[in-house]
Amino acid sequence: MKLLRVGTAGAERPALLDAEGVLRDLSGIAPDIDGALLADDAALGRIRTAAEAGELPALDADGVRVGPPVARIGKVVCIGLNYHDHAKETGAEPPAEPVIFFKAADTVVGPHDTVLVPRGSVKTDWEVELAVVIGRTARYLGSREEALAHVAGYAVAHDVSEREFQIERGGTWDKGKNCETFNPLGPWLVTADEVPDPQALGLKLWVNGELRQDGSTSDQIFSVAEVVRYVSQFMTLYPGDVINTGTPAGVALGMPEPKPFLRAGDVVELEIEGLGRQRQEFKPA
Repeated sequence: MKLLRVGTAGAERPALLDAEGVLRDLSGIAPDIDGALLADDAALGRIRTAAEAGELPALDADGVRVGPPVARIGKVVCIGLNYHDHAKETGAEPPAEPVIFFKAADTVVGPHDTVLVPRGSVKTDWEVELAVVIGRTARYLGSREEALAHVAGYAVAHDVSEREFQIERGGTWDKGKNCETFNPLGPWLVTADEVPDPQALGLKLWVNGELRQDGSTSDQIFSVAEVVRYVSQFMTLYPGDVINTGTPAGVALGMPEPKPFLRAGDVVELEIEGLGRQRQEFKPA
C-alpha cells in the first residue's frame, strides 16, 4: 500500500494512493498514519480490505498539499557515510561500523514543502536517502531477518545538510543537520510488502534540472537489515521512528571547487524507484 497524509500543515488527513493513482480518504477508518496505526496489524488489514473492495471514497487531489507520510515521529536516526561511492568522493575511509547521528523530528516536512536556507549559510547541500519506517518495537534484534520483520515500510527522504555548520563549526554533526525544514519526507509510505528487496532501489536527485546523484541502494556499505539490527543494539526503536540510511555519491561536498552548494532560488527534485518523487524550492530563512 501507498499511505500518505494530505492537507495543510498540522491538519493533514490520512489517505491512500490506489493502484490506479486515485487518492482515497482513510479518515473514516484510521485517525492518522502514525506509530499506533503501523503497529496495528488488524487496522492495516482493514485498510487493505477496504481498498481492495473499492470502499474508500475518492479525494480531489488537485492543489492538495502532501504532508509527511508519518505523524508524530518519535525520532529520526541517520546513518552517515553508508555508500561506498559517497565515502570515496568525500575522501573518507568506509566506516567499520555504522555512523549514527540524529535529526530532530521537527525537521520533517512534506515532500514538496519549501526548504529554508539557514541565515549565514554558504554550504547548504543535498542528499537523497532511503528512509526506513519502523512498525514494531525493536530491541536487541538478533538477525537481519528479524530486523526486516520490524520494518513497516519505506519512503524518500531528503537529508538536507549545512556542511560548514556540520564540519567546520566544532562539536558533532548535529548543528549542520537540524536546521528548520531539513528533512522533507514522502510523498508516500510504501509498505514493506511492496518492496521485496530494499537493496535494489535506484536513487536520483536533480538540482535546477541537472542530474547530480544517480545511485543504487546496492552500493550501501551496511544494508537496510543490518542498519536496523545494529541500531537496535544501542537504542529502542518504536513504531513510527524513521531511519535515514545514507546517500550515494554526487553531493556538493564531494565536487571540485567551487562547490555548487545550494542557494535561495534553487529547485531540488529527487526520487527513489517505486517510492515517489519530491520537489522543493529553496528560500531564505
